[in-house]
Order: sequence, then structure tokens, then C-alpha cells
Amino acid sequence: MKILVTGATGLVGQGVLRACQASAAVERLAVLVRKGGDAPAGVEEIVLPDFEHAADVASLLAGFDACFYCAGAPPVGTPEPEYRKVTLDATLAVAQAWAGANPEGRFLYVSGAYAGPDSHMMPLRIKGETEHALTQLPITTVMLRPGGVRPVEGTGTRHGALKPLYALGGPMMKLAQKLTPGMATSNEAIGRAMLALAAMPTPPAVVECAEINTLAGS
Repeated sequence: MKILVTGATGLVGQGVLRACQASAAVERLAVLVRKGGDAPAGVEEIVLPDFEHAADVASLLAGFDACFYCAGAPPVGTPEPEYRKVTLDATLAVAQAWAGANPEGRFLYVSGAYAGPDSHMMPLRIKGETEHALTQLPITTVMLRPGGVRPVEGTGTRHGALKPLYALGGPMMKLAQKLTPGMATSNEAIGRAMLALAAMPTPPAVVECAEINTLAGS
């Protein structure tokens, strides 16, 4: 498969990229990044400083089988206008450009558990609106809804305020992933699940946390 990953430097994206690098099924791997120079050796870079201008690089997005969209803003501490801009506007701009360049391709979006346009929680409401907008595109879309996401060893968050949370909660999330797979998963498990979904003849439209873990074999 030929895979494009967005948000590869974020907590989720780091694990997804690792899963792609480890998979023998991936013959071409690229990342869509805002600035160049961060991709590991052997991973292509497509540089786009503003994701809302994805149409400007549409020709560079062609030739892939699937886009694993992991980019987003932290749900804690991000003002609503900024969260909407990053979560909805930028995602939809990339997805629209992707759909035009890869009409037979698949767009897999990392959303969140309980996302819905009627949610009383701002992050989940905007993610729900984003899910709905993506389903209107003329391509196959898959929404992944993880619960808590645990960074595997060698990965982590870039946001200083969240680092203590993951450092303290990581072991508990690992245990929760085993005992209650509907509540938590790991960033690398999300990547393995995405690869499995990308290879399916007819993937489900929505994948909840427990199914993410099942698909990942974790």
C-alpha cells in the first residue's frame, strides 16, 4: 500500500507512523507536514505550511491508497475558534484535496470516543461535525474513535502541559487497554488498525475503541 500520514509528529501520529514503518504491506510512505526536516529516513515529505491551502499541493497528494489523518489540536486548553480551525477547517481542506487527487482512495480520520455534532463538550461536538463533513465526500471514509490514547515507548506529546498527565497516567492506560479495551488504546495500535482497515475490501464507516484494539491485535 501507498500511505500518506498527516500529523506524524503528534502523539497519535508518531505511533501511526511507527506502525506503517514496521509493516511489510506498506511500499510507499509519506508525511504531510507544515515544515520539512522532521521525517525519519526513508519517509517522503510533502511540505504544506497551511493545511487549509491543501488544494495548492493537490498534485503531490495523488498516487496514494490511503490517507491516515492524525493531525489536530489538543482538546484541553485550546480556544474554540482555534480548535474549530485546526480540527474542522484544516481537516476538510486536506480531505477535499485528497478526494480530488485520489477518487479511489480512502481517508481514515482519528476522531474521538463519543464524538457527535450534538455533544455538549466542545471538542467532541467539533469532531462530530468534522466526521459528518467527511462523510459527504465522494470517497470511502473511516472514522476511528479511540478513548484514551497511550503513547508507546519512544513517542510522546509535544505539549508541556500534557506531559505529566501521560507520564503519570500511562501505566494505568496500559492496564485499561488490556482489561477494558473499549476505554483505551495506544498510538501504535491505532496505526495497526488503520493499516488493517485500509486493506479491507469494505471497511466499516466508524470504528470504536474496542474494535481498534481488536484490529491491532492488542
